[in-house]
Amino acid sequence: MSGIVGYVGNRNAVSVIFEGLRTLEFHGYDSVGYALISDDSLVINKKAVKIADLEKEIDQNCHSQVGVGHIRLATHGSPVDSNAHPHCDCTGKFAVVHNGIIENFHELRSELEKKGHRFTSETDTEVIPHLIEDAYQGDLLSALRKALEQVRGSYALVVISKDQPDRLLAARKNNPIIVGLGEGENFLASGIPALLPFTRDVYFIDDGEVVEVTSDSVRVFDKEGKPVQKEAFHVDWDVSAAERGGFPHFMLKEIHEQPQVLRNMLGSLITPAGDDIVLKDLKLTPEEIQGIAKIVITACGTSFHAGLVGKQLFEKWAKIPVEVELASEFRYRDPLVGPDTLVIVISQSGETSDTLAALQEARDKGCRTLAITNVVGSTITREVDEVIYTWAGQEIAIASTKAYTAQVLVLYLLAMLFARERKTMANEELKGIIATLQQVPGWIEEILEQKEAIKEIAACYHNCENMFYLGRGLDWAVALEGALKLKETSYIHAEAYAAGELKHGPLALITEEVPVLTLATQEALLEKTVS
Repeated sequence: MSGIVGYVGNRNAVSVIFEGLRTLEFHGYDSVGYALISDDSLVINKKAVKIADLEKEIDQNCHSQVGVGHIRLATHGSPVDSNAHPHCDCTGKFAVVHNGIIENFHELRSELEKKGHRFTSETDTEVIPHLIEDAYQGDLLSALRKALEQVRGSYALVVISKDQPDRLLAARKNNPIIVGLGEGENFLASGIPALLPFTRDVYFIDDGEVVEVTSDSVRVFDKEGKPVQKEAFHVDWDVSAAERGGFPHFMLKEIHEQPQVLRNMLGSLITPAGDDIVLKDLKLTPEEIQGIAKIVITACGTSFHAGLVGKQLFEKWAKIPVEVELASEFRYRDPLVGPDTLVIVISQSGETSDTLAALQEARDKGCRTLAITNVVGSTITREVDEVIYTWAGQEIAIASTKAYTAQVLVLYLLAMLFARERKTMANEELKGIIATLQQVPGWIEEILEQKEAIKEIAACYHNCENMFYLGRGLDWAVALEGALKLKETSYIHAEAYAAGELKHGPLALITEEVPVLTLATQEALLEKTVS
């Protein structure tokens, strides 16, 4: 993951940049850098170090009120100083920071090198300032637009230039960039947490838009260069959500927030009597629900695993056939979907690029679309027909915890509501499931109270190099998420299999040194799983 913070105003730009970047460093990164306008010069400092290390090198005599900073997790090019952002053109007039992937950068770089452009890094990003240089004839906005016309891929980028030292330009495609609005100052960031120390009023920039930011103005343009009127959005997140609250890290904090998150959701999504489901944001009519011929759930990573749980619930209760597809695959094929298909996209952030691309594919084919997301105002919420929010609160840790459990709860309730409308679930069964769901927060608390026992188990296996997770039915879907969490947090290689598949190949890899964690929470499948 990478992060961007930009500033134009009256404060010391480098102080604002570093304060903003610190709110994003939980994503993980290997290098940091910044570009400032100081005395009409472009000052750049970047290294493969941590934020605190680069802060120590700041020239206290360098005063700037315009700048942009970046933290990078290496994709194209190794984590060395030369590959850190910002990247410059040959003349030193333009610097660019960028999140995303330029898919045709090899082709662009080759063409630029033939024209005499000199490259100093291995990154895909570096082609952008050179493309701007190639197109520049005194109008930076026009040069950026011409540069982006040649680019294929995804980007959230910010451009700073000593030729126009009072402004920043930014653009986005399948990666978020947000404008923070101030008085006599304005901000740019790739994530809302970086803006919260300074402002709560923001513009969300849409795909294909370019924005020009000065201290007293924000101008947004569409793909054709026409001005766009944006509506300001007020962020009412609790700032304490971006703090660890006494926990050693955000992931542990968010694990412990799960019971309250689920209680809050249950309190707002079911009736006070606990006898029915109330999804107030859902606009689908009973007739439309009855007319759904197929559901496709598409997502990435953890959200994909939540979707696998949802598949079993919709098919079991609502009797609707469900396909669950990785968004990164769905977007590149020709899926057999249409107006009688409901496509459910799941994304914690609402900004997952592959999921957004899959959503566009679904819209192009005339599907009804519904998003399950955690972030109000995110891109995905503006592109779908229906939105159901998880209201899990800001999730900062890279490894998702509370957002995953919230997604699963929404899928439970949505499947039950569909079953009710399609007359495939009796009221008494619905009430019974609701009663069980209401006990889940307490059960999670009981598990979290067993931290000493959990530590003992972890101590037994933390040195293993490989681990297998097994399960059947819903347990297999959860096993996939468990294996992902182990990989993300411990860097232990882990794989999850449906228990019945163990004998079809994976068993050859099971030795005394390979632990096997089996999930067996379903009584009907217990005997088969144990055998």
